[in-house]
Amino acid sequence: MYAYIEGELKDLNEDYIIIDVFGIGYEVWCPNPYRFQSQLNQKTKVYTYLYVREDSQMLYGFKQAEEKDLFKKLLNVSGIGPKNALSIVSQTSAHDFAVAVEQENDAYLTKFPGVGKKTARQMILDLKGKVDEWMQVQTDDILTIESEVSTTDQKAFEEAIQALQTLGYTKKEIDQISPKLKAETLSSTDDLVKHGLKLLM
Repeated sequence: MYAYIEGELKDLNEDYIIIDVFGIGYEVWCPNPYRFQSQLNQKTKVYTYLYVREDSQMLYGFKQAEEKDLFKKLLNVSGIGPKNALSIVSQTSAHDFAVAVEQENDAYLTKFPGVGKKTARQMILDLKGKVDEWMQVQTDDILTIESEVSTTDQKAFEEAIQALQTLGYTKKEIDQISPKLKAETLSSTDDLVKHGLKLLM
């Protein structure tokens, strides 16, 4: 029903964000809401999915359309509800999830909270062959750390990447900005993190 919502980001907490659209505040439940921290009080676009049941209506939001698509596919898996699906989306990228499903990697899938071996097998059964488009990787945009960062800046760069992951950014998002981040002459972790956040906006 709602493909996306675009408005001013008014508030956020550990479960949801509030987007103001012409005076109406939409409560949008997100994976890692603090990823939107840098956009607080700014115009923000959120890809949304309205989950409707007889006893509830919940609006879920995502920073990338790909995350929303993964969420929708997970809801089609028997035994996976919106809470589980949101948790999975918050902890993996569509690419990594697709690789695990296509390779039938139970060990990877069972690392998510609430996902046991039975549920992992169900995800593989229901989604194998339906997520393989996410397995494509633009390797020319993903360079190794060693090839772009000097030995002096190596530690700061790795610490910055870890900090961005802690803030909730996915591996795919970080991989996309890594080449530009590596090209900078910044040597401190704080400066690299700040610049990384700007690139991710």
